[in-house]
Amino acid sequence: MNRLPIFLAIAVLSAFATGCANPAKDAPKAIVGQPSAQVVQAPASKVITVNLDPTNTSIGFVGSKVTGNHEGSFSRFKGTLKITDGKRDTASTFIEIDMDSLVIEPEKLAEHLKSADFFDVATFPKAVYKSGSMLTGAPPAPATDLVQGDLTLKGVNKGLSFPATIMITASRVMASAKFSINRKDFGLVYPGMPDDLIRDEVLIKLKVDAPVNP
Repeated sequence: MNRLPIFLAIAVLSAFATGCANPAKDAPKAIVGQPSAQVVQAPASKVITVNLDPTNTSIGFVGSKVTGNHEGSFSRFKGTLKITDGKRDTASTFIEIDMDSLVIEPEKLAEHLKSADFFDVATFPKAVYKSGSMLTGAPPAPATDLVQGDLTLKGVNKGLSFPATIMITASRVMASAKFSINRKDFGLVYPGMPDDLIRDEVLIKLKVDAPVNP
């Protein structure tokens, strides 16, 4: 099965909304484990490069607690996707997220998420996702690929694999992914109020529609 790494980033929140359903309940769970050994790509006759940035890529999340949920995103990040000889299983990705660019309403919540209770942006200003090796096995439907890479968030580095739906043409790369992660795997352990606990699962939403560099 061909696979294509994309990237990821993550977040959690505490909010005062009215809905009570867990947005991550039915999403496929990411596989979190030891960082993977990065594979060095062999020389190839042609390497295509796709630049990933907020003009063609979105990185979003939905966190929730007992009384409701809030949706956020990141407005500053940069990265690349490289594919050798048009082969999906040679793809490699690097993306770096500016954690201070977190966007969520209300602003008071955004500042709390940036504090030491959550991301501790002052100490850990960047999150990084990188990949260069593939994970065998079929992804859950309707995904077409199972992406494997390493995520470094709040100083914690772990392997992170997730299902994605990916399409590659001669001129564009398109991809989407929706899956859940456990925030505590990356040291985000703030519990919330005793009568309004924050759920461990966070829904991650990724989308790419990027041109291939000439």
